[in-house]
Amino acid sequence: MTGSHTPPRLRRLGIAAVGALVVVGAAAGPAAAHAEVTASDPRALAENVTLSFTSEAESETAGISELRVVLPKGIAPDAVTLKDAPKEWKLTPTPDGYAIGGPALATGTDAEYSVTVRQLPDAKSLAFKTLETYGDGKVSRWIEVPTDGEKVDNPAPVLKLAAAAPGAVPLAPGSPSPAPSPSAAGASAQPSNAAPSADSVAAARARETSEKDAGSGTGAVVGAIAAALLLAAAGTFWWVRRNRGEV
Repeated sequence: MTGSHTPPRLRRLGIAAVGALVVVGAAAGPAAAHAEVTASDPRALAENVTLSFTSEAESETAGISELRVVLPKGIAPDAVTLKDAPKEWKLTPTPDGYAIGGPALATGTDAEYSVTVRQLPDAKSLAFKTLETYGDGKVSRWIEVPTDGEKVDNPAPVLKLAAAAPGAVPLAPGSPSPAPSPSAAGASAQPSNAAPSADSVAAARARETSEKDAGSGTGAVVGAIAAALLLAAAGTFWWVRRNRGEV
């Protein structure tokens, strides 16, 4: 009786190939989703840099509704402003970074947004640990930072930085108010919106009283002169009429 059977060696090779495909497929599933960051000027100490983030959707039942980012050392929450985001999404500073979110995106839609950073720190790389929250409450944590080239299951978005440009220096936090010039300080020792001092009020009142007294005194003198003139005119008129009557 004859029959066909696969030689043992070929059978073992076939089983090994199928096993390899299964392993590759299983590994590709969880690694398909990830979070990334890119920069308009990826150099240390670069100013007004636009950072663009992409968080790939991994849920088959709900869309992304919020992303919370932990900022790396050297970037303060108040140094970040929102540039572009999904409709109705807003950015809110947190003690260690910021949260950005709004109405949940459509299921399977990646969350893409960009922010502007006043200045990047002087570093070789920056990790932006990210927590993704979906509309159904599921949370994905992209917070692992690989070291020494090792691979991690949930890597945080990492931005590699080139060396700083020649002459680049760290900016001072905040914007200090310019000091007043000596001439301006000498021209006005007292702020224009400050309340007047007691001495200035007393002086003003004294001037007003003096002016009133001077005005009333002048009026009295003028009145006396006018009355004297009227009396003199009346006396002259009476004297002339009397003399004419005697004649």
